Amino acid sequence: MFAEAVAGKKLVYLYRILSEQSTESGVQIAFTTENERTKSKDADSTATKDGSIRVPGAAEVEITATSIMTKEDTMIAKLEEVLDNDALLEIWECNLDRPAEEENKFESTYYQGYLTELDITSSAEDMVEVSMTFGINGDGVKGDATVSQEQQDVAAYVFTDTQPTGDNPEPTSLGA
Repeated sequence: MFAEAVAGKKLVYLYRILSEQSTESGVQIAFTTENERTKSKDADSTATKDGSIRVPGAAEVEITATSIMTKEDTMIAKLEEVLDNDALLEIWECNLDRPAEEENKFESTYYQGYLTELDITSSAEDMVEVSMTFGINGDGVKGDATVSQEQQDVAAYVFTDTQPTGDNPEPTSLGA
């Protein structure tokens, strides 16, 4: 049996401002083109008569996101406010290729941290790009998180039959 790779669009990130957890759901950042999670440790080296020994420090986790800015999305403005006010964020890394037993639940890792960098780049020939860096507290906690059907649909084409549905759907950006 061959191992099957996970497509990048199947690993989604949801965000929420911690102070809004009683009223808001976690949301995706629109038109995300790339995410990255980095875990690293510094190690101190101590010279001994037998040679150097290394003592690892605490692990640090950083999450980055890059997206194309949309006219309608208010999340970027909210995140800039979060950066200005040092507000704590919740972030879920959800693997849509690893469904849990409950409907719309997926294997996930939950993090809390701060937005530490927000970069908006606008060139003459391309769309406006937003890059963000999140400094994470601790290592994260594994569990199952809810990803709505709408959020799942953003990550994949959804099969539609050839027959009329009776709906007049709004245009969507498939594969975003």
